[in-house]
Amino acid sequence: MQKLLFLVVVSTALILGQPTVSPTPQQAGTARGDNVGDYNITTSFETGYRFYTVDGNGGMYRSNVNLRNGIRLLGGSVTMNSKDGKGRYFDEINLTLQGLGSDPYQSVFLRMQKNRIYRYDFLWRTSDYFNPALSVSNGRHFLDTTRQLQDHDVTLFPQSKYRLFFGYSRNLQEGPGLSTVQYFDSRGDEFTLFANIHRLRNEYRMGAQAEFFGFGLNVLHGWENYSEVQTELLNSPSPGANPNDRVSLNSLQRIAPYQGSTPYWRASLIRNVGKIFQANGHFTYSNGQRDFTLAETADGISRNGAAANRQITLSGTGNRPASTGNVTLSLLPSDTLTITNHTSIYNIRISGDSTYREFNGGIANLALLSFQYLGIQTWSNQSDVSYRISKWIAAYGGYQHSDRRIRSIQYRDLERAKGLVPDEQTNKLDAGLFGLRFQPAKRFRFSIDSEVGRTDHPIYPISEKNYHSISGRAQWKTNRLTVASSYKTNYNFNSNALTAFSSRGRNASLNAVVAPTSWFNLDAGYSKIHLDTLSGLAYFQSGQLVTGNRSAYLSNIHAINISARLTLKKRVDIFGGFNRVQDVGDDRPSSGTSIPNTLINQIDSAAFATFQTFPLRFSSPQARISVRLRQKLRANFGYQYYGYNEKWITLQDYNAHTGYVSLTWAF
Repeated sequence: MQKLLFLVVVSTALILGQPTVSPTPQQAGTARGDNVGDYNITTSFETGYRFYTVDGNGGMYRSNVNLRNGIRLLGGSVTMNSKDGKGRYFDEINLTLQGLGSDPYQSVFLRMQKNRIYRYDFLWRTSDYFNPALSVSNGRHFLDTTRQLQDHDVTLFPQSKYRLFFGYSRNLQEGPGLSTVQYFDSRGDEFTLFANIHRLRNEYRMGAQAEFFGFGLNVLHGWENYSEVQTELLNSPSPGANPNDRVSLNSLQRIAPYQGSTPYWRASLIRNVGKIFQANGHFTYSNGQRDFTLAETADGISRNGAAANRQITLSGTGNRPASTGNVTLSLLPSDTLTITNHTSIYNIRISGDSTYREFNGGIANLALLSFQYLGIQTWSNQSDVSYRISKWIAAYGGYQHSDRRIRSIQYRDLERAKGLVPDEQTNKLDAGLFGLRFQPAKRFRFSIDSEVGRTDHPIYPISEKNYHSISGRAQWKTNRLTVASSYKTNYNFNSNALTAFSSRGRNASLNAVVAPTSWFNLDAGYSKIHLDTLSGLAYFQSGQLVTGNRSAYLSNIHAINISARLTLKKRVDIFGGFNRVQDVGDDRPSSGTSIPNTLINQIDSAAFATFQTFPLRFSSPQARISVRLRQKLRANFGYQYYGYNEKWITLQDYNAHTGYVSLTWAF
């Protein structure tokens, strides 16, 4: 699971992190704007047409990029500022738009404020998420949802020592999806269900901030409401994924409403006593409550050829109070010495009941209570000392101790709802930190940081137990050149009675920015992310627990980026860039035929060998040109190529050409 999570998070972040070629950053009009009455106004809008073509897996392209054809408001901005700061109804309006007109990622930001009276901030975003998974799931999994988010925040008396806050947020996800279910038992068939997804979250909040007698107090109270109504249907008879067996479904309906609320409090207190002592504390408390119900009805033919039906009801409630608190004390006895102590407490409790009832072809009802209580309490304290030895060198050291206690009450014997057993586990962590800061020259800086930790009883096999990390960073900066590099290693070894896990991560990067003139600059960078893990496997096969197998995974991600900007006679702006991300894996020539890496050779089953690495490459060159036709009018053209290729499984490969033509104008 950790290998899959690392691959999805890192690879997807690198791929989706590539900047798109639009909108055009150059704006129309003058930077100073125009004076209209008592206000100064600036405007700039970019309107154009976006185009694209795709060869290969169009679904994978939509999952990664999802830029489509059509007319767009690629970008826009409007600012209005009162010239003397004494506007009648407002002193500032700032409006920013991007991607309106069916781009997959659209946003609107609005700020309106009247000095010393009010400030209103509005942020609206929409994100179209498309994940077909058709090529790797035989068309049985699919997700095409739109998420719309909005935030409203009002601050009264924003420049005063006493302020009031009011806010509202909304998060809505809607769209169709496909999933699968297995019937009528573990040896049955797999059937595809259509799902109508509707998830809604509303948040209301209000608070205040005050400054008095050297204290700063901030208090916020909020209410979160969440609801989900998901209906999955199979209205027509289906033979399932395997039409050669006897199992089939005539109909299936599953309704699973889910709702909950979470009122919360947040408070912080800051106190500065001269220049020597500082103290601040933060506190949060929330009390989440959830109610869920699932009702499922299905009828069809079992694997024995007999008529079968199943009715399931599942319901439950949950209560999850959580509280956190931390206090930070800082002592600055001199300009060269700083002593800091940070103490934090985290406590969460989850309690409730869940009831499962099933009626299967005349079998008697079966009621199960599977969960009662889970509590996690963590106490942590960290002390740091930072000392400047001389003008060009400083050192710091620290020690951290945390104590976590986990308690649970659950039923071990689910079939009879017996065996109520309380469990308890404690985990203590001791870690030391050390670092150095160097500045041997005015333009050069260098730092080293390290941490070593030991944990006696980690909660998961992949949790940190015996670990250490070392990182360094160097930077050389002049007026025309900046070069920065970094390196970090993170090693972890964890073993317990059931299995063992070890991981080694190494990250390195090098970046340079060259700006020899005001009309030309060059930006280039390279990074490498390496991870290898070796873990024990424990799983069930044919009803038997299998232990003793091992799984190894390697990932070697190389990423390069280079971009250049050129301005000709303050009229033509040219931009070009290239990004490439490649995971070379373990460099084996083909799937499963050769496993040269010594780490891969440590696995015990040849069936796992193919899935120990996932080599792929992603390339994206781009170019953009913007020409100033008039003071308030610019013509723009942009092009970007996306190439995605997997080394062994080519079902998801694609090549895409995207671009746009637009006009940037002001009035």
